[in-house]
Order: sequence, then structure tokens, then C-alpha cells
Amino acid sequence: MAVNAKKIVLYALVVFVLYVIITDPAKAAGYVQIGFEGISDAAKAIGDFMTWAANGGKN
Repeated sequence: MAVNAKKIVLYALVVFVLYVIITDPAKAAGYVQIGFEGISDAAKAIGDFMTWAANGGKN
């Protein structure tokens, strides 16, 4: 039963994404840019943390 629910949610999400892309491509591009900026910021924060940890936790 849970597998079917996951499939339904996934299909609904795909349909929603396609709807947004088709009806307003500029807004969809903005959402993609925001997503990639978030991923980039998260990767930078992880890199800063790893550098800090490799230096023994010192600034």
C-alpha cells in the first residue's frame, strides 16, 4: 500500500512540475536557480566545516 502511495505522490509531483514549466517557464527557471544556489551554499558550508575539522577545530 505504501509503495502505491509513493508512486501516486511521485506522479503528482511530476505533473505539477511539468504544469509549472509549461505555464510559466520564467518562474520555473527562477525556482531552478534558487535550488542550485541552495545546493551550492550547502556544499560550500560542508567544505568550510571539513576544512575547520581538518585544522583541528581551530579558526
